[in-house]
Amino acid sequence: MQAGNKIIVKPGEKIPVDGEVYDGNSFVDESMISGEPVAVEKKSGDHVYAGTINQKGSFNIVAKKVGSATLRSQIIKTVQEAQGSKAPVQHLVDKVASVFVPSVLVIAVLSFVAWLVLGGEQAFTQGLLAFVTVLVIACPCALGLATPTALMSGIGKGAENGILIKDAEGLEVIHKINVMVLDKTGTITEGKPIVTEIVWEDAHEKAELLPILLAIEKKSEHPLAEAVVKSIALSEQKDIRLDSFESITGKGVQGVIGKEIYYVGNARLLSEKNISIPPALQKKTEELSLAAQTIVYFTDAINVLALISISDLVKATSMEAIKQLRELGIEVYMLTGDNEQSANAIAAQVGINKVKANMLPDDKSIFIKQLQQQGKIVGMAGDGINDAQALAEANVSIAMGKGSDIAMDTAMMTIVSSDLKLIPKAIKISRLTVRTIKQNLFWAFIYNLIGIPIAAGALYFALGFQLNPMIAGAAMAFSSVSVVSNSLLLKLKKI
Repeated sequence: MQAGNKIIVKPGEKIPVDGEVYDGNSFVDESMISGEPVAVEKKSGDHVYAGTINQKGSFNIVAKKVGSATLRSQIIKTVQEAQGSKAPVQHLVDKVASVFVPSVLVIAVLSFVAWLVLGGEQAFTQGLLAFVTVLVIACPCALGLATPTALMSGIGKGAENGILIKDAEGLEVIHKINVMVLDKTGTITEGKPIVTEIVWEDAHEKAELLPILLAIEKKSEHPLAEAVVKSIALSEQKDIRLDSFESITGKGVQGVIGKEIYYVGNARLLSEKNISIPPALQKKTEELSLAAQTIVYFTDAINVLALISISDLVKATSMEAIKQLRELGIEVYMLTGDNEQSANAIAAQVGINKVKANMLPDDKSIFIKQLQQQGKIVGMAGDGINDAQALAEANVSIAMGKGSDIAMDTAMMTIVSSDLKLIPKAIKISRLTVRTIKQNLFWAFIYNLIGIPIAAGALYFALGFQLNPMIAGAAMAFSSVSVVSNSLLLKLKKI
């Protein structure tokens, strides 16, 4: 495939290259790029992108960018670069171990030398005993187990709650975030348009007109028509046969039954056909527009018969999840490729007052970097390839389980059910895990601080007591068991 090649894109196919339409028209699902849930109309002169999905129509395109030059490939490349640029976590225990082991060796040797100098007749025996006992009791197993056992318990706790944690770094860092950035479509909302309401001009005519609306929409190739058909089909079994059907590009469709003409379309169709909107429906149109609903009109040749309101519904748990994030002291932003009116309407529903609309994948990534430059620790939750760059840039990345593969591959965590309420849970699990790590390290340190001097013979001259190596071995084993037990207790704690 080379730039300049001409390609036919059939219904249901993925577009293979970035190109320009030169013949035909259809609707293309570009949600993987823009995040917009409603398919975009494409006609001659419009640009299309590799990886997006053609709907029911077909069209011809001329290739502009192919292979690694396509927008999709550039996004994937950027994600890979961002992932590779992240430095590995330097655990506290790694730094401690690098000092701890040589320090213990030095203490063991010094205790042996001290016994040789001060030990009297049994100096060599007592010194050798002290040397061995120090090495046995100071085995760094407890320090080595403190972090991984707690992390394993935390990861298991997450899995029990439907949170798949791929990267332990994410589990350690998420409790520190002070900003959470949420994608709109598919993260805060369901990610697919559905009919929320059909408002009839005359409710008494509904029974007669609903089968006609269904028959017309069944013929339509527009993606919104699918939403209408799904909402009506279960309640309406009456089959109506159309005498003729015609698609009016960019405006809607026309169906004829006998001598009656019916239309289903947008405001441009009403204007072109001089169809009037009754006052009651006009008021409802204004209300729905303010709520950022997509409005489809069902009309006869003269008047609007019904308004069909179509929307991408907010998930039932989104508002509560955002409230919980705020209670944890976290700022919440919403980023979306949608227009400002739609974005602000959704944000108002869920209680978000910091919104960025019309955001392309690069814009989201740049915004994350800007927040980080302000000293913020940023978490990002998204579901599409359009979110992958931002996910890779964020300090902690969370993918929705019903999202794209590349988003889940990029993210440190995946919310299996796509329920935002699990993000506050993940933060609480992180806090419990980090607290357990600190407890484990504390007990491991205290054990060594107390045990090593006793093993070296600190109590011998005062109390005549010198620790037996076998008892030291048992104490060392007990310290490891106590650390592991404390980590396992994490799984029993409520969140």
